[in-house]
Formats: sequence, structure tokens, C-alpha cells
Amino acid sequence: MKFLAALTTAIFLLAGFTAPADPAVPMAPADFAFGADLSFLKQAEDGGKVFRDGTNAMPALQIFRNHSYNWVRFRLFVEPVGGRLPNNLAYTLTEAAAAKKLGYHFLLDLHYASTWADPAMQPTPAAWTNLTTAARTQMVFAYTRDTLAAFRAAGVLPDMVQVGNEITGGMLGPSGRLPENWDNFAGYLRAGINGVTAGCGVGPRPQIMIHIDSGGKRDKSKWFFDKLNTCQIPFDVIGLSYYPWWQGPLTNLRTNLDYLARTYGKDIIVVEAAYYWKPNRETADRPGEFPETPAGQRQFLNELTRTVLAVTGGRGRGVFWWEPAVTGNLTGRGYFDNTGRSLPVLTVFDQYARPAR
Repeated sequence: MKFLAALTTAIFLLAGFTAPADPAVPMAPADFAFGADLSFLKQAEDGGKVFRDGTNAMPALQIFRNHSYNWVRFRLFVEPVGGRLPNNLAYTLTEAAAAKKLGYHFLLDLHYASTWADPAMQPTPAAWTNLTTAARTQMVFAYTRDTLAAFRAAGVLPDMVQVGNEITGGMLGPSGRLPENWDNFAGYLRAGINGVTAGCGVGPRPQIMIHIDSGGKRDKSKWFFDKLNTCQIPFDVIGLSYYPWWQGPLTNLRTNLDYLARTYGKDIIVVEAAYYWKPNRETADRPGEFPETPAGQRQFLNELTRTVLAVTGGRGRGVFWWEPAVTGNLTGRGYFDNTGRSLPVLTVFDQYARPAR
């Protein structure tokens, strides 16, 4: 029997057929985003970092493309400060051009800050701090318009734009901090969205993502999007961050994803996620569901992808890993070991991607 099975497989291969996909592995829809935030990648490779897929050294953008990744995310700071953050306009235009050349879709992550914008801090760029709220709102519009126009002129217009990064606590603090300044915050969001449209000219507008940090927190997500709807903010996609050491097990994420899909009728992307492949201080007192090993990291991404694919109504539309090619202190949550060799997590998306990819 084993001989006949092997003979049948050989005949199919010689005839140009492939074995049927494992029915236990759901195939992703054609427009599912298999993504990675690679905002620091150019800086790492410019500094001499070499990444390997197994033993083969090659540009990391190509490594990810070879393993079914079809979206890339790049952040943009208004005026990067401190010297260690390379993500200004010129740098990001170069990144986008390299990604588009390889056939990636491109998500632009506008931070509206000169350093990290996240739930804990949403600092206003220094040049915008002494403006009135009305003048700052106009600055958001003009900055966004001119930024998108620059990408359009370079032939690398984003396919999707985040107007703000993890904005559960607002943006452009203190004037746009939440919950006390919803009117100012909503004005900033509208200005950014209108700026995206204006910067695209007569061509199609990229989809608009609203990104919050609360992937595993249903109540907080409900509070935010209920209020956002009250403010009548137009957008296309809900973006969520999900880091299990802060937001709990995947059951929390499943509950929230299904609630958001049923309640708001928007496509949803887990636009930031990560897991450690080796023990670390950050999660020492908050162990996750999977071991902090290369195999455990792979299992996490596999289960995360299944969770998103199973969202009510097919509204789960993508998964992005945050900085899989990261170096330095965060290498332990990347896709490469300390020598730059790829880990098993790199191949997870291959089983879900359609052959045409």
C-alpha cells in the first residue's frame, strides 16, 4: 500500500499536478494581508546586518516575499529626533520604492509625532506645539496632503494609510488626549483623512485604517469605536495591536474580533503582533500560552492566523508582525536568531497563501 501511494504521488508530480492542500489548514482569501512592519530594516541592512533564510543570505525584503508576505508596513515620523530613529520622509520613500519593486502592497503608518506615538504618549511635534487648535488641525491636513503627494510623485502611493498610531488614548497631546478632548481629536482625525484624499490627486484614495492598541480588550475597543462612530469619522479598516503579554490569551482576541466584526461591519487587521522565541525580562511575570522557544513562536503565529481567518463574516483580513527583522534588544521577538539565520516562524504564512502568491 505504501508503494502504491508513493507511485500515485510520483505520477501526479510528473504530470504537473500538486497534492491537494491539507483540508485542516484554511486557505486565506486572495486579498488577505500577510504582512510585516519592516520600518527598521533598511537601517539594519545599511549598517551591515545580514539576514539568512536557512544558510542563504539575501535582502530581507526578498526573504519575506519568498515566504508569501504580500504587505509591508512602514512608519513615518514628522521630524525624527534623537538620531536613532531613521523614519523620515526620504528614508520611507526609499523603503517604499524597494518594496513596491518586489510587488508588495504598502501600508503607511503616520505617527503625527517626532518619536514614538502609542497609548502612553502621543507627543505633538515641536514645531506644532505653540499653535492654536485650529492652526494645528490645518497643519495636520497640510502635512498629510504633502506627504501623500510626495509618495504619489515618487510612484509609490500607499495602498492603505493609518491616520495615527495606537490612538486609543488620542493623538497630538495634550490637546488631543482622550477622553477629555474628543472634539479636538476628532478634528485632527478628519484633517488627516481629508489630507490623504487631497494628497492623492485625481487617483484612487488609499484605504483608511484606524489603529488602536486593544486587540485583546473588548470593552476598551467598544468604548473607542462607539465614540468614534458618534463623531462620524469615515474610515475603512479597523487595525488592532495584539501582544499577549499585555492583553491576555488568544481567547480575548477572538472575543474582541467577533464583537467588532458584528457590531461595526468593518474589515479588521491585526496590524501589530509579536511573540518571543527566547525567555526575556518583559514577559517573565506574564507567561504566554506558548513556550518562548522557536517552536512556540511559530505556534503562536499559526494560531493567531487561524483566529483572524475565522472572524465572523470573513471580516478578518490580515496579520502583520511587528519588526520581524529587528536587531538589538528586541531580537528575541524577531524572526532571526542572533546570527541572522531565520527561525521556523518565517514559514507559517506559506501554508495559508494561495499558490498564485
